[in-house]
Amino acid sequence: MPLPPNALAELQRDMARLGFVVSQIREIEEARQKRLEQQPETGPHAMVRLLARIVGVGVETADMLVHEVLSRPMRDRRAVARGACPRAGLTGAPDESGARRREQGLARAGNARVRRGMVQLAWRFLLFQKESALALWYRARTADSRIGTRKTMIPAFARTALARKLVIALWRFVTTGETLEGVVLRPAG
Repeated sequence: MPLPPNALAELQRDMARLGFVVSQIREIEEARQKRLEQQPETGPHAMVRLLARIVGVGVETADMLVHEVLSRPMRDRRAVARGACPRAGLTGAPDESGARRREQGLARAGNARVRRGMVQLAWRFLLFQKESALALWYRARTADSRIGTRKTMIPAFARTALARKLVIALWRFVTTGETLEGVVLRPAG
């Protein structure tokens, strides 16, 4: 049974839009690759190349992290936690009512694109870096997620905490060259 003419026309318009978007994405990726190849060892380009060596971190994520979070000068890991994490939207949204204090999830402040990227990177990090110290920390914190337990964390909050710890670890990696414990790197190339 053939498609009705209106449905076929709408499907063709959707396919044309998809083709246009795919070509735009390809152009953006090619422009980024050219930028990285022009000055591969200086400034932010070196940071992007270094981050992209970590298995589970792609060039897009590395570029976003460097330009949105890691390229700003910061003194130490506390400065990263104070500056980069709120700017990335990786802080909690507490609800304080009288003597009772609860976490309501992530605050909506900060850069939503960076927040989504960091939470996705935390998932990928758990998938590709299973033996790293951060992945082991996450599994230990979420091992016993019974309701009344204070020592463990709800997986969603632990994932946000992992994203915060990951920002700090990646900052250390690109600024001092200190490798993340147990993290697998791609060969330099």
